[in-house]
Amino acid sequence: MKSSTSPSSFPQAEIGKEMKGSDCVVECLIREGVDAIFAYPGGASQELHQSLARTDKIRTILPRHEQGGSFAAEGYARATGKVGVCMATSGPGATNLISAIADAFMDSTPMVAITGQVFTKFIGKSAFQETDFFGMTLPIVKHSYLVMNVADIPRIFKEAFHLARTGRPGPVIIDIPKDIQQAKFTPVYPATVEFRNPLISQIPQANDDQLKQILSLIFEAKRPVLYVGGGLISAEAHKELRTFAEKTNINVATTLMGVGAFPETHKLSMQWFGMHGAAYGNWAVDQSDLLLCFGARFDDRITGAVEKFASGAKIVHLDIDAAEHNKNKRGVIPVCSDIKFALNRLNELIAAHKFTAPDTAAWHAQIATWKAEHPFDSKAGFGNSPHILPQEAVAALYELTKGDAIITTGVGQHQMWAAQFYRFDEPRRYISSLGLGAMGYGYPAAMGAKVACPDKQVIDIDGDGSFLMNVQELATCHIEKIAAKAMILNNQHLGMVVQWEDRFYGSVRGNTILGDQKNIGGPDNLGGIYPDYVTIAKGFGVKARRVHKKSELKEAIQEMLDHDGPYLLDVIVPYTEHVLPMIPAGKTVKEMILK
Repeated sequence: MKSSTSPSSFPQAEIGKEMKGSDCVVECLIREGVDAIFAYPGGASQELHQSLARTDKIRTILPRHEQGGSFAAEGYARATGKVGVCMATSGPGATNLISAIADAFMDSTPMVAITGQVFTKFIGKSAFQETDFFGMTLPIVKHSYLVMNVADIPRIFKEAFHLARTGRPGPVIIDIPKDIQQAKFTPVYPATVEFRNPLISQIPQANDDQLKQILSLIFEAKRPVLYVGGGLISAEAHKELRTFAEKTNINVATTLMGVGAFPETHKLSMQWFGMHGAAYGNWAVDQSDLLLCFGARFDDRITGAVEKFASGAKIVHLDIDAAEHNKNKRGVIPVCSDIKFALNRLNELIAAHKFTAPDTAAWHAQIATWKAEHPFDSKAGFGNSPHILPQEAVAALYELTKGDAIITTGVGQHQMWAAQFYRFDEPRRYISSLGLGAMGYGYPAAMGAKVACPDKQVIDIDGDGSFLMNVQELATCHIEKIAAKAMILNNQHLGMVVQWEDRFYGSVRGNTILGDQKNIGGPDNLGGIYPDYVTIAKGFGVKARRVHKKSELKEAIQEMLDHDGPYLLDVIVPYTEHVLPMIPAGKTVKEMILK
């Protein structure tokens, strides 16, 4: 493959000094502002690690598993909006990154994954630890690169970071054979990126005619609702959203990806809706006559039976990715635009034309009634039992942190309870695997978020099943002095699958009990607890504590928060609790389970 990089290709390009390909990779990372990389070494990436060892400008963090490192890169990215970076060797090292790459693709997380590859002469020869990582990742990345000419490294890295962070963010992989890492050359660093398709570099912007049509529909509406997704957070458009909602007096319901895009304690907030979301949010969306979908994609956990979703509403779909328009749900006005630009301009148009919000007093009164009758009530159902309910543990954490923490989660019931009973008034505070639903995400993501935000409390609210999948990252946090905390809601079961068994499969247990079945107790689950997470944590040098009585809960949480290093709090909870409300898969709001 011929190099497309030369001093004449980019008029403002900078010519560097002669160096090895691996040293150029590090220089490219520094130029992109990378200050941390989660990297596990191996034979095909060893040159890259040697080059990283020679710089003090990038913190190289050794995870104890490549998946842990790649989830940590995601946590770093989600907490900051910056590109997260991870690295692994070829073959199994690279394939261990795939879950995180797929997760970043589904959740639009900016990430660059660097992998070592076998020597170019061995590619396609089934060499030791060779996989076609370029090919196998094509469906789950924004772009894949296989570097076959060392001179292409500066251009490729410039392009990769641009692609990862712009437009709809996502993952990019760069696969680098070992001989390319070892080759010496004189790099040319491009000042800008250039693509054959100029649309890749252009950020779409809504025009005034489209935005005036939206305002016209709002003026005519009687039951408008804002449906807001993670695109608002990616675009850093939360302030513009608040201004718009307040000017138009429209209630806001977010997706789980959009949690924190609008303050959940605001009077116009309906928190989040969907399968396990607020009943009042689901009812409001269902009965709306105008649904303003901003930065979301009508996924199945939001819509249920898509043909019956918001069936009486005119739908405006404003999103930066034109591929999402009319994919799952047809809108009357699909607008491809940067959401921050569009909201800014909408707010300007409202001010310029002295826009008057529609009379929606009756609609607001109805929503207020629903809120009062069917809240996410942190008191309801806790009862007088001396033992701890999982919802109660999350509510206590919210109270003691005063809402000022970054919360990550694994996947399962705890993930939903974390979003239901912790209120998020700012973006980038709820970090979870939502499109892919990857168990094992929570603690590595907390590790990455804590590296990114060392002065913030970062707590992984996790389940015993999810946590065990990447328990080895306790070692990383101990050795690297990363004070990521974990609060495990330990019910000895795969709780969400058990809930489905209880609701739809006659409570037949199909391999969903995680503990020692001979020791599982009754509803309060006070039999023998397996595994012993406190002992495991201590083996990693991490302070830990187990609690199972309500009287101990707040004091134990405060101890966790006050500790200056990583900490594991094992909270024993009953396995009989269900996450409610619940709209069964493929069903409608009218079939919502409330109790």
